[in-house]
Amino acid sequence: MGRMMRKFKAGRTTAVLLTVIVGLSSTAAAAQDDSVVEGKDLSFDRTKGNCLACHVIAGGTLMGSTAPPLVQMKARFPERKKLYEQVWDARTRNPQTFMPPFGAHGILSPAEVDKVVDFIYTL
Repeated sequence: MGRMMRKFKAGRTTAVLLTVIVGLSSTAAAAQDDSVVEGKDLSFDRTKGNCLACHVIAGGTLMGSTAPPLVQMKARFPERKKLYEQVWDARTRNPQTFMPPFGAHGILSPAEVDKVVDFIYTL
């Protein structure tokens, strides 16, 4: 009888742990989804990111064409940090760029740049 109880308790503990892990994963996924939505809003906002002024982005309207279309961003920037740095201040990679230094000039906060990168990384 004692052995069966230990198995039952072990099984119950495993189930509880799995429930907690799945719950945490769901919470993390929801937070990531929120960040992507907020990043899209910032990217499309003419008073903030205004990425559409220069880039073609799926789902956007009145898009510019003076900069590369934002597609296959994970392939173009396999290291997320590099994409963050590009949005933060593109002048470090290309001093002649006309892309605004969104972070360096305070147009976007570090948290906002993070959200924009979360969104761009989905393209």
